[in-house]
Amino acid sequence: MRIVIQRVSEASVSVAGENISKIEKGMLILLGIEDADTEEDIEWLCNKLSKLRIFSDENDAMNLDINQVEGSFLVVSQFTLHAMTKKGNRPSFIKAARPDKAIPLYETFKKRLAFISGRPVQCGEFGAMMEVSLVNDGPVTILMDTKNKE
Repeated sequence: MRIVIQRVSEASVSVAGENISKIEKGMLILLGIEDADTEEDIEWLCNKLSKLRIFSDENDAMNLDINQVEGSFLVVSQFTLHAMTKKGNRPSFIKAARPDKAIPLYETFKKRLAFISGRPVQCGEFGAMMEVSLVNDGPVTILMDTKNKE
């Protein structure tokens, strides 16, 4: 799994002009699932996200986790995180999991993240053309990949 984490002061998702999800302070998680991903990847990632200290304390140092700031998560599926651009100019998405594999992992990820973190989890709509709006706080943007454990 590959994710892009954006620390946000607010974020929302709209589909066909209708707002379907919105959070205030928290993390926008863009989630890319590949064929090789398993529930072990979900567990590692959810544990990491729930303890990730990317929120500022009273001294403006990133020392606080999402629980300490009473934040929320907004999870948006994004197969394009697995784009391969080595050959040519048109990205290949061959490593991205097909919906029959990706949807169950996406649903499990959202449930496990809520359970492990104890924080609210909002989401986009899998497979839909979405408009994602956000105010990146910092800006703070972090990439993680479960295959590299980083």
